[in-house]
Amino acid sequence: MNRFDRITAILIQLQAKRVVSGPALAERFDVSLRTIYRDLRTLELAGVPLYGEPGVGYSLAEGYRLPPVLFTREEATALLTAEKLAARLTDAPTARLSGAAMDKLRAVLRRTDRDYLETLTPHIQVLGPVGQPTHQNIYQQLVTAVATQHVVHLRYQGAETDQPTLRAVEPIGLYLSRQWHVVAYCRLRHAFRNFRLDRIQQLEISTEIFAARPETLQQYWAAEAARRGREKVVLRFQPAAASSALIQHLHDTKRQYGWMQEEPLPDGSVEMTLLIGSLPYLATWLLPYAGALTVLEPPALREHLRELAQRAYTFFCASE
Repeated sequence: MNRFDRITAILIQLQAKRVVSGPALAERFDVSLRTIYRDLRTLELAGVPLYGEPGVGYSLAEGYRLPPVLFTREEATALLTAEKLAARLTDAPTARLSGAAMDKLRAVLRRTDRDYLETLTPHIQVLGPVGQPTHQNIYQQLVTAVATQHVVHLRYQGAETDQPTLRAVEPIGLYLSRQWHVVAYCRLRHAFRNFRLDRIQQLEISTEIFAARPETLQQYWAAEAARRGREKVVLRFQPAAASSALIQHLHDTKRQYGWMQEEPLPDGSVEMTLLIGSLPYLATWLLPYAGALTVLEPPALREHLRELAQRAYTFFCASE
C-alpha cells in the first residue's frame, strides 16, 4: 500500500471508530508507529480536525465527515457476499437491514460496478442446513439487547427438560455453530448459560438495564473447558482431507467439540487442537473420517476408534 492510500485508509478508520490508537493503526497497516505519527501529522496539515489523548488514541472532531467514498469492485463483492450470508444465516429483520445497506452501497457505485454486481448476484448462493430462529426477529432483538445491555425474558425449551422454563438473562454475545446461540448470565441458574435461538419459544426485552459485564465469549468458552475438565486432543488431517467437506464440517461444529486452535502445515495437512470432555463421544464423531486423520494425542482416543471400528466390522460381518 502506498502512502496516499494508507493515509486515506487511516482517515476512514478515524471516521468509522470513536477512538483509534496509534499502535492499532501501525499493526493494521504493518508500518512503524513513527510512520503512523507522520501520517496523522499530514492529515492535520491538510485541515483534518484531529484530537489526540495520551495513552488513549485519536479521534475526529464531532461533525466532520468524509466526502462519499468509492468502493473497489473487490470490496463491493465482499459486501455482496455478506448480504447473502445475512439473508441465509440470520433472521428476517437483519436480512432486510442488510439489503437496505447494500442498496445504499449500490447507489454510490460506478455504473460499471453496479452492472458487475447485478451480473454476479445470482452466481453467489449460501446453502446448508443452518436452522433459523423459531421467531424470525429473535436474532435482531438479541443483538439490540447485547448492545444496549437490556435484560431479556425468555421462554426456553431446554434439551434436558420436558417443559419450557422462564428465564431472565443478561446477554453478552451471540455466535453461530450449526445453530445460533446466545451466551448470557441466567438469573435463574446464577451462572452463565448457552441458549440456542431455535429453542427460544418467546422473547421479550425488558426496560431494565443490567450493569456492564467484563466477560467475553472467549472467556466463557475457556471457563467451560476448565469446568468440564476436558482432555487435550491433537488431530492431523491429511492434505487431501484438509480441503474436503470434513474440514468444512469441523469448522461448522468445532466450538461444540472444544476447539482451541489449528495450524496449516507445510505439506498441506492441518493440525487441530481440541479440549473434549468425552473421548468416546469424539471417537463416534470421527470414525467416518478415520482414514483421513492421524490421532497425535491422546493414545486413548486411538483405542476408542479401534474399538468402534471393530464393533462396526463385527456387526456388518454378522449381518451378511
